[in-house]
Amino acid sequence: MSEPPVTVMVVDDHPIWRDGVARDLSERGFEVRATAGDAAAALRIAGTVAPDVVLMDLNLGDSSGVAATRQITQEVPGTRVLVLSASGEHSDVLEAVKAGASGYLVKSASVDELVDAVRRTAAGDAVFTAGLAGLVLGEYRRMAEEPDQDAQAPQLTERETEVLRLVAKGMTARQIATRLVISHRTVENHVQSTLRKLQLHNRVELARYAIEHGLDQEAENQE
Repeated sequence: MSEPPVTVMVVDDHPIWRDGVARDLSERGFEVRATAGDAAAALRIAGTVAPDVVLMDLNLGDSSGVAATRQITQEVPGTRVLVLSASGEHSDVLEAVKAGASGYLVKSASVDELVDAVRRTAAGDAVFTAGLAGLVLGEYRRMAEEPDQDAQAPQLTERETEVLRLVAKGMTARQIATRLVISHRTVENHVQSTLRKLQLHNRVELARYAIEHGLDQEAENQE
């Protein structure tokens, strides 16, 4: 049996762009459950249709895509937000990630890049336009210079820790599966278990946690 299509919601205040993205995704086999032109509608509709992925513009006229991203990731379990913005400013990228976005794509991306990004986001990967992933990880490394010494780290299994180290290196679930000679589903199970234990929302936050605890350096030392 074939897997069900990835469900998507497109949020953008420009109707022509919004409808064009929705059409492109529908033609590539995605199920576009809804579209929205502002943050209020996005929040209301996302809670009803619960898509796998919300494509979120940051500039929604009088409202903020960052605030909408934060609320959706907190209030709609299982839904991931992929920002699709005209802005490639570092401050916008970091604000979106801090709000809970799983990735960030600029609008100059091709349809093929968009399709790949939506599929990977639905699978749980952290997806960024080329060059932006390094920015996010670099910011987390800077923040890790003053880690919270009072926080008690939850107990992870040896395998969960191993997967976490590779997530911190920016590897996708399929790359991790190949590296550890385990199935893609097993990697996903370890990732979801680790997210629950650490009370985090996505792979970007996992990477931040790993960097703050020096696990990315351990991964490099094990190369």
